[in-house]
Amino acid sequence: MQPLSHQVMGYDRAITMFSPDGRLLQVEYAKKTVKQGSTAIGIVYKDGVLLATDKRIVDPLVVPESVEKIFKVDDHIAATAAGILSDARVLIDRARIKSQQHMVTYDAPIDILSVVKDICNLKQLCTQSGGLRPFGVSILIAGVDNGTPKLYETDPTGIYFQYKATIIGEGEGDVEETLHKEYRPDLSLEDALRLAVLVLSKVLDKSLVPERIDCAYINVADKKLVSVSREDINRLCNDIKKGKK
Repeated sequence: MQPLSHQVMGYDRAITMFSPDGRLLQVEYAKKTVKQGSTAIGIVYKDGVLLATDKRIVDPLVVPESVEKIFKVDDHIAATAAGILSDARVLIDRARIKSQQHMVTYDAPIDILSVVKDICNLKQLCTQSGGLRPFGVSILIAGVDNGTPKLYETDPTGIYFQYKATIIGEGEGDVEETLHKEYRPDLSLEDALRLAVLVLSKVLDKSLVPERIDCAYINVADKKLVSVSREDINRLCNDIKKGKK
């Protein structure tokens, strides 16, 4: 007789219930939600940190500029996400408030790790409290601390890691090898942009259109979030398409 699956036995009905092999199935489902989300990439380059993302505009009637996937948390901190973006907005609004409170209290910009830990503490709380569900979103948080560019990834469990380059969302497992192969710590901003668009082109393939891509960066020198112009994104997309022919 075949053993019953964990779903049939009901181990996925409550967030606080461990399965016999030590798994929290609701948390695993949340991580699967992230893998179905639109792709987001973070890259630390020589003079700053870059975020690039697929806005996943599949309806031609949608106004591309109305879709926001790169969020300003503070002047020196930005974030992007994969998964349920409404979950991400709640967490990012919380991070913005914490950043403003820190500035009012200490008259100094907040450090990036404090923002990351605050978000992860709430995520973790939602994995062990009855009546809640995990946040179905992973967030990349990028910025500059004390002249050093930093990039963190938070997942639905409340775990965080610091990265030199990482990808979340659709195609995460398929194109991660490209990041490992092509990444160098001495990348320029132009090189980092080209690498980010190259990775997105491997995920989107024939669906690669400049309107779907959003990029922004924070340089060490000015510590300000700057959006990459539409002209530069168009140029990079065209160069990559020509290279594939």
